[in-house]
Amino acid sequence: MIEVLAKLGRGPVFLAGEVLECVITFTNPLSASSTSASSEMLAWASAQIHCQFHASENRVALPPSAGSKHDVQAENETVFVPNRGERGQCILSTPPKILFCDLRLDPGESKSYSYCETLPIDGPPSFRGQSVKYVYKLTIGCQRVNSPIKLLRVPFRVLVLHGLKDYQFPQDEAVAPSNPFLEEEEGLKKDSRLADLATELLMVATSRRSLHLYNISNTRGKVGTFCIFKTVYKIGEDVIGTFNFSEGDIPCLQFSVSLQTEESIQEEFQRRRGQPVSFSTHARHQEACLHTAQSSFSLPIPLSSTPGFTTNIVSLKWRLHFEFVTSGESAGTCLVRGSQSEAIIWTGVEQMEVDTFSWDLPIKVLPTNPILASYVSQFSSTNSITI
Repeated sequence: MIEVLAKLGRGPVFLAGEVLECVITFTNPLSASSTSASSEMLAWASAQIHCQFHASENRVALPPSAGSKHDVQAENETVFVPNRGERGQCILSTPPKILFCDLRLDPGESKSYSYCETLPIDGPPSFRGQSVKYVYKLTIGCQRVNSPIKLLRVPFRVLVLHGLKDYQFPQDEAVAPSNPFLEEEEGLKKDSRLADLATELLMVATSRRSLHLYNISNTRGKVGTFCIFKTVYKIGEDVIGTFNFSEGDIPCLQFSVSLQTEESIQEEFQRRRGQPVSFSTHARHQEACLHTAQSSFSLPIPLSSTPGFTTNIVSLKWRLHFEFVTSGESAGTCLVRGSQSEAIIWTGVEQMEVDTFSWDLPIKVLPTNPILASYVSQFSSTNSITI
């Protein structure tokens, strides 16, 4: 028996273009109850990164040429096929790398190997939607002599930040700041610079603030105004907005604000013409606001959510969805006088004519630092299998 342990040292979330590093340890455990421990042999081990794409048959119509190709060798259990048994089709993969050949482990002995690979910068982000899914995995294949291959899959999350693909790092390393007390490999240097560049780009894009003021009105008149200071956010940030109903002619009884994503299939891949888009609500604020001059809301963007993106098949956009309930009467008739004595008691009316209307405000949601997103990731940094 051999235990295989794979560990992602920095966490299970990465930016496209970064270097994924995984330490894979093979151990021949020495059991206390075992009286006849013996050496174990592995013929070889290999590792490869791949992205699986799965589409809902009820929503997405894929062309026949885009389907998974039949491979005769895939039926052979002695051939390393990383996506064997996986749903959907493999749309992206890196070249396989051999970790070792003919490994012998004595009882209690273990050996570790480091696997490094640059994530393709032009791939889609990790996404689990109602119509399509993009799932990234690192698959490690191991085989004993004359035995089927055993696969250890390490799922991880990929965030895509547009703009990194077109950036060219300076060739003259002498002008770049460096620490003379540290010796870094060239790949790690570039990976660190890529993360710093992504952080800088995100900071510039999401720190710009300017007043966005919108008038809220229906067919009968003005209800109030809405104010927001920016429309570009990172996942993990809060969307904050304020309302001013003091200048409105129509009394607002209640409002709700929902933070939503809009998942739409490109027209050429829609199962039915005019197919409706899919909406998902990530946060919601609802408030009764009769006779309220001002109000506000704060909606957190979950770190586990997917930033907006577009591929040849699907598009994901973010928006704020507003719903307002207004009175069909004047503000003075919303209360009735309950007594004619000196002590006046005002009570609400039992029935009221109301009008409802909605409004959508598009916003832009970008990725964040992958280390921050790793803290709330559903994936584990450590995975293991026994063969």
